[in-house]
Amino acid sequence: MKLNTIFKTLLATAVAAFALTACDKANTSATSPAGEKDSVAQLKEKGVIRIGVFGDKPPFGYVDANGKNQGFDVEIAKEIANDLLGSPDKVEFVLTEAANRVEYLKSNKVDLILANFTQTPAREEVVDFATPYMVVALGVVSPKNAPITDIAQLKGQTLLVNKGTTADAYFSKHHPEINLLKFDQNTETFDALKDGRGVALAHDNALLWAWAKENPNFDVGIGNLGPQENIAPAVQKGNKVLLDFINQEISAFKTNGKLKAAYEKTLVPVYGEKEDLLAK
Repeated sequence: MKLNTIFKTLLATAVAAFALTACDKANTSATSPAGEKDSVAQLKEKGVIRIGVFGDKPPFGYVDANGKNQGFDVEIAKEIANDLLGSPDKVEFVLTEAANRVEYLKSNKVDLILANFTQTPAREEVVDFATPYMVVALGVVSPKNAPITDIAQLKGQTLLVNKGTTADAYFSKHHPEINLLKFDQNTETFDALKDGRGVALAHDNALLWAWAKENPNFDVGIGNLGPQENIAPAVQKGNKVLLDFINQEISAFKTNGKLKAAYEKTLVPVYGEKEDLLAK
């Protein structure tokens, strides 16, 4: 009789432990964006998607004089929101800087990054990139009265870059002979160039061409540096459901004309017809 009571107690304890474990797993799946619950369904339930964009990087992402988000990345974000939630207005734009794009995904401050994000092996280890929509290389801009047209001219000089960008990584790795002065925001970096705190500034060539057009005292003396790289949306690591949805969206935009329409609206006025900027 006593053994039977002990057995029943042990069995009840095991059942309770199993139920508790199952409950924990269910809760994890429900709350984790990378868990089993459909993250796209969660966004539809909330009725809004949070997308990280730049606020100071025209023509890709910037805030206009009326406080509205504008730019190439913003146009793509609106199309994604429209297809996902039925309206281009159902997107919450979260302003990000180059150095905190990964952190915003990891800390769940945004659902998607569309902030001119270059796809690199190091970043692929911590976020998941979707299908690319642009291709870029690095460039170097400098004053017209003191042009930098060759990397050798930068030896021992101060080059301005943004923290956490492709330019930062490239020059840190390949050109330790060049002194880097780093800033968080694009406005700070370009102001430093105007103030003469560096002899040149390195960034994505597409951005530099646009900036030089608005600042005629400067010129992009080096227009194509380093390997050509992809610009792509990114989601939190492991969020396969949302990643698959974004992959389908970008692929569709390339065939239904929406990517070209965004390009013609935002980039053609700056660059002219340079469709080689668009990923195939």
